[in-house]
Amino acid sequence: MYNLADKLGLTESMAREARIERKESPNFAASASQSLRSSEMAGHKVAHATLKGPSVVKEIIIGAVLGLAAGGLWKMHHWNEQRKVRTFYDLLEKGEISVVAEE
Repeated sequence: MYNLADKLGLTESMAREARIERKESPNFAASASQSLRSSEMAGHKVAHATLKGPSVVKEIIIGAVLGLAAGGLWKMHHWNEQRKVRTFYDLLEKGEISVVAEE
């Protein structure tokens, strides 16, 4: 069963107090939020992930590392293609291969 008090991290006494106020008050939402504000908040009992803004230095470092890695891979690909072309022209010059089809 879904228990909203557990979801919100309320103690039993706080939940009981909110239920009593709900029965007495026609405007439950306002009274429940007021009772939570006036009494102890349960946020310190639950481990929350703290959401921080972006770290500029961290993003610059990550971007530089990723850029250097991608650049290194591109240069390795480029050097490999250059080697293939150089080998082709060396073999063509030596006469070992020909671009004319034999009949």
